[in-house]
Amino acid sequence: MSLIKVTELSCGYEREPVISGLTFKVDRGDYLCIVGENGSGKTTLMKTLLGLIPPLSGTIETGDGLTRTGIGYLPQRTAVQQDFPASCAEIVRSGFQGRKKPFSFLTKEEKQQADAVMDRLGIRNLAGKCFRELSGGQMQRVLLARALCATETLLLLDEPVAGLDPDAAKEMYAAVSTLHKEGIAVIMITHDIDAALQYATHILHVGETVFFDTKACYATHPGKPEPAEKKEVLS
Repeated sequence: MSLIKVTELSCGYEREPVISGLTFKVDRGDYLCIVGENGSGKTTLMKTLLGLIPPLSGTIETGDGLTRTGIGYLPQRTAVQQDFPASCAEIVRSGFQGRKKPFSFLTKEEKQQADAVMDRLGIRNLAGKCFRELSGGQMQRVLLARALCATETLLLLDEPVAGLDPDAAKEMYAAVSTLHKEGIAVIMITHDIDAALQYATHILHVGETVFFDTKACYATHPGKPEPAEKKEVLS
């Protein structure tokens, strides 16, 4: 059974749909990139998948042992996040809170798991540093570690490389790719068509044109946007 199965989904705000009639699924081993124009509803869709806003119509089913609290989420970066006065270790450990009862303390095992996640992403050296003193790339890796503490099954990432320099973006993509190869399914919103075609197994394009299939099919889809390099050559 699929981790997430979406059928005839419409989502939006105040009964005004941004996306209508959307059907797709995500299985274990999938790396789905969601692409589309600005304002096409990509973030609205992700928030609906997470249960942060209710669907207007249609269904979202989870299966294969996945629950809504077992999804790791990395939202878009905000100024509030960047100025958060906490240590990196505290940020990472907070990823466990969604799976715990309110006001409960972390166990010794959970703290050890958080340390292991930081080791896994190569940021253990940042554990004691203040989050707001980090570079943009370091912040995103810490937030990725936080999301990873919430799941070993499915990560939802909303523009994880937005605002990063090319080297930091490359490192972020590599980190996510490694996690995918280790068995974690990924749903990522991105404007980077080149990255989508490099890393994804499937593409979901939303907007005036709606498309869901493998990246091989998307690569030959007549309505897909051109990669960045091709746009520059044509201009």
